[in-house]
Amino acid sequence: MSFVAKHIEEMPPSGIRKFFDVANEIEGVISLGVGEPDFETPWAIKERGIYTIESKRLVYSSNAGLLELREEISNYLKNTIGVKYAPKGEILVTVGASEGIDAALRAVINPGDEVLVVEPSYVSYKPCVVMAGGVPVVIETTEENDFRLKPKDLLEKITPKTKALILPYPNNPTGAVMERSDLAAIEKVLKYRDIVVISDEIYSELTYGEDKHVSIASFESMRDKTIVLNGFSKAFAMTGWRLGYAAGPKDIISAMTKIHQYIIMCAPTVSQYAGIEALTSCRGSVEKMRKEYDARRRVMRKGFLDMGLECFEALGAFYLFPSIKSTGLSSDEFAERLLFEEKVAVVPGTAFGKCGEGNIRCSYAYSIDEIKTALERIARFVKKVKSEKK
Repeated sequence: MSFVAKHIEEMPPSGIRKFFDVANEIEGVISLGVGEPDFETPWAIKERGIYTIESKRLVYSSNAGLLELREEISNYLKNTIGVKYAPKGEILVTVGASEGIDAALRAVINPGDEVLVVEPSYVSYKPCVVMAGGVPVVIETTEENDFRLKPKDLLEKITPKTKALILPYPNNPTGAVMERSDLAAIEKVLKYRDIVVISDEIYSELTYGEDKHVSIASFESMRDKTIVLNGFSKAFAMTGWRLGYAAGPKDIISAMTKIHQYIIMCAPTVSQYAGIEALTSCRGSVEKMRKEYDARRRVMRKGFLDMGLECFEALGAFYLFPSIKSTGLSSDEFAERLLFEEKVAVVPGTAFGKCGEGNIRCSYAYSIDEIKTALERIARFVKKVKSEKK
């Protein structure tokens, strides 16, 4: 007999990691697949971490996180999304935004509750819903609608069992964003409904249009039923520091803190002190990285268009989601053949939901030289595949 829980045994492995276990074994591969900044963590942040170690301040913090860090997070959220959260009671420091997703779902979901998951989207949402005892209900978005959640599609999936909505914008993998008018339409649907919104805003600093990121929590009716998740990994190039946070209504944050208390205790103290430094002195570094990502985004998108692949214009995060339907290959076939024939690793769109079929995810969190070389190889592969169809 198997001692493994049935719902875990039946859970598929991550569509991203499963693919890159193979890619890591092939020499000379250029990877456009991992969502990790290639920038160094700003020196001031590293220096604060070093100082923390040298001063022997390696002790547990409070479960909710260092008060000084929560105060800086409070100031940051007030200045960026226009919402004020109390450092004591409404903010929890987590081990990355990923822990925030898990804790938020466990805090609000009862067995059998339905959770609306907007797709294509990050691979951990549905598994976390299942592990929390909930039932994931997918809302598919399309390129025709700029991969944005539309009120009609939301309404069609709401039932008496709906407990929460995961709102993943700026979006991984599509790079889509929700503008204020889009969120206003969603707010009208949710305003008088008892549905919790889990707003994953980890890419909030990385937007490239004329308008800055808008949080649904900034709408008066949504502030007290929205959990805002964010972190330091993407904007501050701090993936390995594993530092994130959740902000929301006191009762939910209290429940999340209870969960966090039993399974984590507290986020790494070194990382927390580094996070204080990030928020107080490194916003200029974030802007420099954002501008570089924007330049890479333009180069990569032009490369896909030049080789004859349609490519949605992403305005957030650091991914493109080009269509490979014109090649006649499925997403998995395209990614596998590209890996073995041209040594370029990308992620099949199906890793982010069934509606991702016909697309691949490519990260531009790599150097311009790597991106250009990868584009040359992909163009050669696309030309070859299209010639095979004739």
